[in-house]
Amino acid sequence: MAEQALLIEIGTEELPTRTIDELANAFAAGILDGLNKRGFAIPADAAAAYCTPRRLAVRLPSVAQAQPDQTIERRGPAAAAAFGSDGQPSKALAGFAASCGTTVEQLQKLETDKGAWYVFRSEQAGQPLAALLPEIIVDALKALPIPKPMRWGDHDYAFVRPVHWLVILHGDQVIDAKLMGLVSGRESRGHRFHHNQAVSIADADSWLASLREAHVLADPVERRERIRAEIARAAAETGGRTQLGDELLDEIANLTEWPVAIACAFEEDFLRVPQEALVMTMETNQKFVSVVDADGRLTRHFIGVANIASKDPGEIRKGNERVIRPRFADARFFFDEDLKSPLIDQLETLKGVTYQQALGSVWDKVIRVAELARTIANRVGVDAAQVTRAAALAKCDLMTRMVGEFPELQGVMGRYYASANGEPADVARAVDEFYRPRFAGDGIASGPVGQVLAIAERIDTLCGIFAVGLKPSGNKDPFALRRAALGLARTLIESGLALELPPLLAEALAQLPDGALAAGLPKGKDGKAPALDAGARRRELAADILDFIVDRLRGYYTDAGIAADRFEAVRALNPDDLGDFDARVRAVDAFARLPEAEALAAANKRIANILRQAGDADGGAIDANLLGDGAETDLYGALVAAKLVTTQAAQQRDYVTLLQRLGELRGPVDAFFTDVMVMADDPAVRANRLRLLRELRQQFLQVADISVLQPAG
Repeated sequence: MAEQALLIEIGTEELPTRTIDELANAFAAGILDGLNKRGFAIPADAAAAYCTPRRLAVRLPSVAQAQPDQTIERRGPAAAAAFGSDGQPSKALAGFAASCGTTVEQLQKLETDKGAWYVFRSEQAGQPLAALLPEIIVDALKALPIPKPMRWGDHDYAFVRPVHWLVILHGDQVIDAKLMGLVSGRESRGHRFHHNQAVSIADADSWLASLREAHVLADPVERRERIRAEIARAAAETGGRTQLGDELLDEIANLTEWPVAIACAFEEDFLRVPQEALVMTMETNQKFVSVVDADGRLTRHFIGVANIASKDPGEIRKGNERVIRPRFADARFFFDEDLKSPLIDQLETLKGVTYQQALGSVWDKVIRVAELARTIANRVGVDAAQVTRAAALAKCDLMTRMVGEFPELQGVMGRYYASANGEPADVARAVDEFYRPRFAGDGIASGPVGQVLAIAERIDTLCGIFAVGLKPSGNKDPFALRRAALGLARTLIESGLALELPPLLAEALAQLPDGALAAGLPKGKDGKAPALDAGARRRELAADILDFIVDRLRGYYTDAGIAADRFEAVRALNPDDLGDFDARVRAVDAFARLPEAEALAAANKRIANILRQAGDADGGAIDANLLGDGAETDLYGALVAAKLVTTQAAQQRDYVTLLQRLGELRGPVDAFFTDVMVMADDPAVRANRLRLLRELRQQFLQVADISVLQPAG
């Protein structure tokens, strides 16, 4: 059966830039799924998604003209009840054959592990692609992630934007369909300005080239490559280099069909405004690309990407420069006004900003964080005065004009204002960096003042929001507590600050008012909450929050390429210091790669089962006089020798060395389980052997419960 390329293109009015790629991919996936459900057997990577601001399309390189012939199978009565005692077909069997339009003799028997049945099988010719495709397209369109479909005219149908043309080609043949008031054909549309007319598509293979001739780059990958090349060309004209992130690139690509970059410039005086504010203005408001010098400093140049190859690019340049000027003037005004008073003067105004009803104002939160940060600083030997000052300043920029205009700049502007006010460099940097990590892949705060403040801020947030009963549920996490917990865990691990979490949680919870603790109590059937037991409530919350924080590490280690069983092996011991937790996980990961690891993990599991079934062994010392010759004595001697190394390694938290040394016990352990009967008839000998096994297991439990480790493969 001949196979040819299949093209489906839906032309629309300008689509929302942030959803075009998602819609295109979903449309391609829906078409592929519909074809495969109907037996076309197309590889998952065969469907290519295309999109521009005015179209969604999918192309498959090879699709058959019809689905394969179908084998239809109907199951009838069970064979055991198909014939009567006289050997004649039962009424059920005869009726089944008649309903299938055949005779009992033409039925077949199907044997399964659950019994035998009579079945009727027939061959049905596969339907043509042309007959199936309209329904497939309709199903794919219905499944698109469109939260608010748009209606136009007096039509009953709706889509993300009004539609204007529909192309469906299988090879060079049009497949007839009528969708959303459109009749399919071979006429697409060119660029709105360069080629504002129909484009006749000869066949599915020539679609991309035909649109390219009409100044439309329908391939989003090709369009992005052109944008990068155009921006690089324009940047070279200025002598600088660009800062083009993927998110901005995506937006520009989804705003243009024929992108052309134009170098522009603004007045030098604007450069005294913090460059982050200028870049934010360019990227957020105008989709312009900033240009920096070799040292990464912003220059007065920027690049706009037009959706047209203009005969007079100078006019476009003037337009870009004209629209950016008032935006920059606003930013300069905000910055100058904010500098007229010290940043710390904004602290009092935070009393009028509610953080959360039961937790008080943002000022209340600042006070709690400052006290907790001071405690942490003293504990780890960081300058407590600087940490407390940074905590006092940390939220003040929320009340500035610049952050009011660009909330994304909180912290960044605080750093600039603190520096301008003469605050110490470490304090100013901490006001910005305590927000880190801000996103996946971002680093933690670089300095100890910022690290301490980041820890205190996140602990207070977690404790407060958990206390009032707003912990994350399902996909709902309005306070971004999962991100806060992971940021806290990463800071504790990556900073090297030795801190135990339970005391910090207890100290943070102790600062919360009883009203906050009571707000989160579950209400009974009568609609009333039980009387508050503040101590019990704080203990319950501390345990819940600790579990929540540690849970975030599962994904953290998965992203680092460390298997989940390594994490679970350490979690079984619940270390309170996450830096220590991390050292254990990485040591277990190294141990698990040793050839001895699998056998020793299995032995530990066996030992744990033996001790549990025996009611565990008592903590008494091993009596060497009760040990038998051979494997039992050899294991004891090897264990004593190993402890000379493991004891010191445990004190130094050198878990890699500890586990490597214990890995050398594989031979004696294997021999012990081969030659020695643990549950000896003599109670004294049995108890002594259990103590030996208990001591062996305790050596491993200095690091983790390696019995949790899974066999390789």
